[in-house]
Amino acid sequence: MAKELKAGDKVAWSSHGGEAHGKVVRKVEKPMTIKGHKVAASKDNPEYLVETGEGKRAAHKPESLRRD
Repeated sequence: MAKELKAGDKVAWSSHGGEAHGKVVRKVEKPMTIKGHKVAASKDNPEYLVETGEGKRAAHKPESLRRD
């Protein structure tokens, strides 16, 4: 993703169930755990916390997200 995403941006990503859509909650720049999974984010390797319309949250690398 060439341009940095910000909170509220609508995005889409590939999911095991097909394509998912949602919005960016925030940029993650430090390690965290979500749904029992470790997210190894850092300032040099950030990820984005995204939320679907159903309220499900996940962290994704910038290159896996595209503007929707």
